[in-house]
Amino acid sequence: QVQLVESGGGLVQAGGSLRLSCTASGRTFSSNAMGWFRQAPGKEREFVSTISWSGSSTDYADSAKGRFTISRDNAKNMVYLQMNSLNSEDTAVYFCAAGRSGVLRSRFSTDYHYWGQGTHVTVSS
Repeated sequence: QVQLVESGGGLVQAGGSLRLSCTASGRTFSSNAMGWFRQAPGKEREFVSTISWSGSSTDYADSAKGRFTISRDNAKNMVYLQMNSLNSEDTAVYFCAAGRSGVLRSRFSTDYHYWGQGTHVTVSS
């Protein structure tokens, strides 16, 4: 059974940092793009960041540029999202996703096949 499990969320003060992790099991995703999305209360799910299978290519939403860093460790089948300078607008459930075969990296949720259940991030002001 393929699973993506996010961890590392929690409550943090504005200006603080969190590191989210995504652990994959059931198969390897070392050949797949991976992505992070988030959904704030009352809002639609939105793209945060994506990384190619090798880690050599990344992309960020404007809201994440300069503050968030995506990385991956294919040997451990894990993906990370380092989030710095957090603010209240970053409060959301964060989801990890594995890209469909042939996708280099993508901002579009439809390009992702497997999804985790999400981890909550709350930033207090």
